[in-house]
Amino acid sequence: MLKVIELFAGVGGFRLGLESAAGFDIVWSNQWEPSTRVQHAFNCYADKFGDKGTHVNYDIATVWKDTPKHDLLVGGFPCQDYSVARTLSGESGIQGKKGVLFWEIMKIVEDKSPRYVLLENVDRLLKSPSRQRGRDFSIMLASFRDAGYSVEWRVLNAAEYGFPQRRRRVFIFAFRNDTLFAKNQKEYSPEERLHNKGFFAPQFPVENERHSKHKDIDVDLFSDIVDVSDSFEETYRNSGTMTEGRVFSRELVPVMFESKTLREILQLSYENYGPVEEKYYLNQETLRSNGRTELEEMKYLKGAKKIERVSKATGHKYQYAEGGMAFPDDLDKPGRTMLTSEATCNRSSHVVEDLQTGRIRYLTPVECELLNGFPMDWTNTGMPERTRYFCMGNALVVGLIKKMGERLTEIEQEEKEFALQLKWF
Repeated sequence: MLKVIELFAGVGGFRLGLESAAGFDIVWSNQWEPSTRVQHAFNCYADKFGDKGTHVNYDIATVWKDTPKHDLLVGGFPCQDYSVARTLSGESGIQGKKGVLFWEIMKIVEDKSPRYVLLENVDRLLKSPSRQRGRDFSIMLASFRDAGYSVEWRVLNAAEYGFPQRRRRVFIFAFRNDTLFAKNQKEYSPEERLHNKGFFAPQFPVENERHSKHKDIDVDLFSDIVDVSDSFEETYRNSGTMTEGRVFSRELVPVMFESKTLREILQLSYENYGPVEEKYYLNQETLRSNGRTELEEMKYLKGAKKIERVSKATGHKYQYAEGGMAFPDDLDKPGRTMLTSEATCNRSSHVVEDLQTGRIRYLTPVECELLNGFPMDWTNTGMPERTRYFCMGNALVVGLIKKMGERLTEIEQEEKEFALQLKWF
């Protein structure tokens, strides 16, 4: 069994995925929401997983030293400014901006030296900040390099691999350079790793050829991480590898799987819960302050439009334009990416035609759980309904983690077989 710690655990998506893959013992987890008096996500996590492992509800910056020895560290961490600078004492070290949680991850990595690290983030991480493209991700790569790890990453759209949500996230797999997996990976070219032999490809297959519109990237990171922070810039593709500071990145084309659809999610919810409550339907009678009903307002928000705006900085007038979106959402496609504002009157919320009534409504909390692959009513633990939506907007697609867990199990089995062979000789 691989011993695992889960950081920024939310309501347990990483844990659900790994436990469904089998072979993982989550021994320690941390969830802390600094701006919230009642820790609803942590309470849900503790309620669901009970006395299995240690659950910690404190700022990770204050408890990172308490993490036990482990084989695998997992977590979906916030996208922040990762810039670093030299300390006041010059050569004694570097310092990152305070409150940046990635540095807490690296403290644990350097202190406990897990064999593997699996992280999740929004895909814009690869391009941030806009003024120095790829700087933040380059700092992360350099941090793992300096700690003695290699890295493989992939942007995954869950719907492309059979799941009912078009949710794009970047997954980062770091592995210690003294593992058998790392030694085996050195036998292959970066192209072979990304297409066939690496961490992601066996579970998330891709076409043999790269994307024709994007050139490969093959560069060396600066040796000094402060120099990386100050002036390194790169436009990373949706996949890549980093070994000893050498970075190869390629735009891969996924082998498309048939995806589950919104219609299937709505049907499954109906079969288990029956008709949807009236409160989820868009109001068609009461006028809002702008003179539109909720239904009319949502239709307007989803529509194409050009709006004249004035820059606060310069006073210059300009045309703001945005394209139209499906209204209501197409039930024969996977859902769009859920945000934390799901089921409020805004452009990003799903609005669907109810299967039984034909009326337009928002998704229910259960339907949002199903879109992420959580068990139905997983977050129905006493938290406010608005918080249930918020938690699902922050969550990951559990099925993706299950597939990664199965790949890790294969890697571990190879490690065990190799260790057994050594004993025989």
